Amino acid sequence: MDVRDPKILLKASKILRKLYGRKAQFREGQYEAIEATLLHHRTLVVQRTGWGKSLVYFICTRILRDQGEGVTLVVSPLLVLMENQMQAAKKLGLRCESMNSQTRDRREEILRSILEDRVDLVFITPETLFSEDVQSCLQHLRIGLFVIDECHCISDWGHDFRLEYSRLREVLATLPAGVPVLATTATANDRVIADLKRQLGEQVYISRGPLTRESLSIQVLHMPSKAERYAWILENLPKLPGSGIIYCLTRRDCDYLADFLQKNGVSAMAYYSRDGEDEEQNHTAERAFQKNKIKAIVATVKLGMGYDKGDIAFVIHFQMPANIVSYYQQIGRAGRSIDNAYVFLMSGEEDVEILRYFIETAFPKREETLDIIDSIRMHEGMSLAELAAALNIRRSRIEKALLFLQKDGCIYKKDATYYLSPKPFQYNEDHYRAVTESRYWEMAQMGGLIATRGCYSQYIVNALDDSTAEPCGRCANCLGHPLLPEQVGAEALEKASAYINDSVLTIEPRRHWAVSEVTGGGALPFVNQEGICLSRYGDPGYGQLVSRDKYSAKRRFCDELVGRSAQILLPLIKENQIQAITCVPSLRSDLVRDFAERLAVRCRLPFAELLEKSGAAQQKHMENSAHQCANAFRSFSIRKGVKVPKRVLLVDDVVDSRWTLTICGIRLMENGCEAVWPFALADSSRKAGT
Repeated sequence: MDVRDPKILLKASKILRKLYGRKAQFREGQYEAIEATLLHHRTLVVQRTGWGKSLVYFICTRILRDQGEGVTLVVSPLLVLMENQMQAAKKLGLRCESMNSQTRDRREEILRSILEDRVDLVFITPETLFSEDVQSCLQHLRIGLFVIDECHCISDWGHDFRLEYSRLREVLATLPAGVPVLATTATANDRVIADLKRQLGEQVYISRGPLTRESLSIQVLHMPSKAERYAWILENLPKLPGSGIIYCLTRRDCDYLADFLQKNGVSAMAYYSRDGEDEEQNHTAERAFQKNKIKAIVATVKLGMGYDKGDIAFVIHFQMPANIVSYYQQIGRAGRSIDNAYVFLMSGEEDVEILRYFIETAFPKREETLDIIDSIRMHEGMSLAELAAALNIRRSRIEKALLFLQKDGCIYKKDATYYLSPKPFQYNEDHYRAVTESRYWEMAQMGGLIATRGCYSQYIVNALDDSTAEPCGRCANCLGHPLLPEQVGAEALEKASAYINDSVLTIEPRRHWAVSEVTGGGALPFVNQEGICLSRYGDPGYGQLVSRDKYSAKRRFCDELVGRSAQILLPLIKENQIQAITCVPSLRSDLVRDFAERLAVRCRLPFAELLEKSGAAQQKHMENSAHQCANAFRSFSIRKGVKVPKRVLLVDDVVDSRWTLTICGIRLMENGCEAVWPFALADSSRKAGT
């Protein structure tokens, strides 16, 4: 142990023993990181999960507060991370608060406590840090230590770059010279470390240790079909000890897989994040997992960084992650306080398409960004809703472009309105292209892990630029045999196939207009009934049949789709006394009409051609809800002279925004229909993403 200041060692050791007992000792590099933070003032800690990075800033905080220094601010990306760390910090007698979306109601009270020096340590999300009230408070705040947890989020070379995190360089630039800065992560390769060093300052002290996790046993499973993967998980989860995590790339896959396991007697719950509309559901899932009340939590990558549960016994990836760095971070959840944990990596036929979409949409497009700037300039300030109404750009992409423009200082936000700043806009195309190329290379590197015949653990650690690893002797390749058999039994495979084919989706009715120049806003005059959708577009089973037939040379949906649709619709028709079937009209094809007519024959109902379409633009070219709503409103009307039945089934082939079905339903109900039940063969929307 390299000691420059014996007084710091004495204080730090005393705090450590108070926390962990008289015989407690620092892990290799821990004390050096503490001393460097207190003496060098800028420190970067890159150490494997479970090494004890949070202990470094807890002890630094205790020492600084005992010396009368100001509060420690810890910027953290996830709420669950905050809760775990607050519990640990309180064991040191630190007075802690958290500032995030869940504590918004207490914001004023917490800020007052901080300003009155009644708080030692504050965990804060970057979004909260840059809110107006917190920013105004920072001007009067004595900061003793500034911590960036999961600091790879600062770097867009990192696996989990976040725009809000990137603005932390603004805070770093304004901190007084004597304020220590500590940045921590478990997942950074040489490229990310170089970028972090540039942002933190060339004199930053770097604490970097070996990355090998001795407790993990890894196996790769070659199963392209979802049914096989479902079956393997169902068959093998009961064989695994304890509880664990199953990672999926999309929210939709989390929901489906968790539901499949539940329906087959395995306790599992889905998890996406602790923010947003699913907050209560996800909090319940995380709490049940923390208490080992479920066998598996089926999660997106939102359950990852900093999650502290020492007895996680296994991690399964349902699909291939984007890169080795994120994969290492995710499997690092397992085996933290147990000797043996199991890691299984699956890869599916859908992986590359999903990952390519994430890569290609990571940065704003030049044309979109210029359109946004021109609109803001023309109107001398615009809100997000106004931009969406004015520009045919997907709302999520407008939001992303606005964040990038804010980060670059080209625009600023006041209340809910965005304004141009004096700084001219410059599209950083070369950098975006370089990062994109790097991410494709990293995806290929992940494919190399799946294909390697060497030690899986050694491959992973070497890919993270740690050349110290030796063959682990524990993985399937080192052992020369699988940890668990790759083959699945006929019974499990039959259950998986049946679940995938039998799953149907609901079509939730829209109830309010999207704000546009055509429709204005407010409540809809008529609302559809809850509808039914047969499949997810392109998914195994019926979803694949829809995608195959929609653009086939025959231009006809197969009899299997007609038969299955009739099977699930007949109970709905009988229960609601539906009188007729109609369809969404098209100017380019009779595909939907042909299907609806054949469906009507199977359901023993008359087919009624009730709607017509004008020559408006194709709905698939409308990128956001405002334009989709306005285009559908202009496109559809009731055919002249028709008598509209009271209760109608409205058929379309593919549903996305739901505005086509919504407007067609309104037109029917404007003309005497009492109730409309939408039906679609497939859902192609992105609402079930990460």
